Amino acid sequence: MLMGSKRAGLAIVIGAAVAMAACKKSDNNAADTGMAGAAAVDTGVAAAPAPPPALTDANIVYILDNANMLDSAAGSVAATKGTNSEVREFGKRMMRDHHALRKQGEDLAKKLKVTPEAPANDDSKASYDKTMTMLNGAAKGKDFDKAYIDNEVTYHQAVLQTATNAMAAAQNAELKNLIQKAAPAIQAHLDMAQAIQKKLQ
Repeated sequence: MLMGSKRAGLAIVIGAAVAMAACKKSDNNAADTGMAGAAAVDTGVAAAPAPPPALTDANIVYILDNANMLDSAAGSVAATKGTNSEVREFGKRMMRDHHALRKQGEDLAKKLKVTPEAPANDDSKASYDKTMTMLNGAAKGKDFDKAYIDNEVTYHQAVLQTATNAMAAAQNAELKNLIQKAAPAIQAHLDMAQAIQKKLQ
């Protein structure tokens, strides 16, 4: 996400989401044979750690909602603090597009009667606060523009991966469909951010 010390905050949110979303629903992952377990103990080799819990649809709704909320809020800061006109316009677009994506997710969650639920060990609130503090505290100018756009490139790459993993874990067909429909918009955001990033170098 944010590269360097200025951009470290978002890495936690999306990194955790990507890692957790990589786990597909499967009750067989923890299966072990007695012989395999005994062999690991007898040879002194530590057993592999248990995989993170599989994501539920409620977890996926929560993760995607937080991703949209964070990018919309970050876009709001960039729309006012950005000095480059393309950065400001991109920030406005992120506010608008991610607000709309968030609303679609909320509407679907209500329709499906799914209450968003944080996955185990979720720290998105702390990461959100840290990121927003960094963006709000950054001095207006070229450094802010570059930090914001660098973050947006990395962030959207991670969100695309999260969406792919969430598609695999989602149980509800309508939730899968929502993620599939959102993916081209996220890719378009990534393409725009990369184009602006090249101009800022």
